[in-house]
Amino acid sequence: MRAKRTQVIKPRIREILSKELPAGLVNLLPKHWVQIGDVLILPLRPELEPYKHRIAEVYAEVLGVKTVLRKGHIHGETRKPDYEVLYGGDTVTVHVENGVKYKLDVAKIMFSPANVKERVRMAEVARPGELVVDMFAGIGHLSLPMAVHKGARVIAIEKDPYTFRFLVESIWLNNVQDLMTPYNIDNRDFPAENIADRVLMGYVVKTAEFIPKALSIAKDEAIVHYHNTVPERLMPEEPFATFRRIAREHGYEAEKLNELIIKRYAPGVWHVVVDVRVFKR
Repeated sequence: MRAKRTQVIKPRIREILSKELPAGLVNLLPKHWVQIGDVLILPLRPELEPYKHRIAEVYAEVLGVKTVLRKGHIHGETRKPDYEVLYGGDTVTVHVENGVKYKLDVAKIMFSPANVKERVRMAEVARPGELVVDMFAGIGHLSLPMAVHKGARVIAIEKDPYTFRFLVESIWLNNVQDLMTPYNIDNRDFPAENIADRVLMGYVVKTAEFIPKALSIAKDEAIVHYHNTVPERLMPEEPFATFRRIAREHGYEAEKLNELIIKRYAPGVWHVVVDVRVFKR
């Protein structure tokens, strides 16, 4: 993810808009933004509402993007963005990060800038030829780097049909169609068991509900990358304590190998990933 962060408003943007906006609003212009491919996600304060389309046009011209979206919220089971189109209209783009091409509709598919380190890390931990099952594949956020950089074999499961379309296109864009097999199903309906050397659980809030399915997919001594959101008051025991408890209820033991904070999810709540090795008792 290419995120541009500045301490001041870019001089050219200030120069143009200072002639068009009331003086008191110029300093409220966004000083940071996120660029995904050639689409910009721009946070705008309520005071700038009457001028939002012109502001977006100027940012697009200065930064060289085709479309500008107003930053919104993420909703629902499939984590859909709620972004307003302020400038342009084509929200489909190809974003290149760490040598991986991701095709997506930025207005309808979540792609978090704060998760870049985890996407890069997944390329580093994968082993050539291992079988990875990505239970919440999206467009291949976490599993594409494994196939592209390490030649891991991946079963990528994505429930949402629209997101699945871009998963398939991203697989072909990266020329890893011989390594990645996409499934457009709910991962709870995936029939295979005891097959995975590694399981990706790149989901949040309700990830614990899917632990039994992950265990059934995993081989003995497989590694599970378990993501979830955790209130700070429950850390550092959580989220591993919940994973281990559920694993034991299903006849497995769990060993924590690593734990990383991905980002702040909400006030007092963190998005955390735990690397766990699972053993059948």
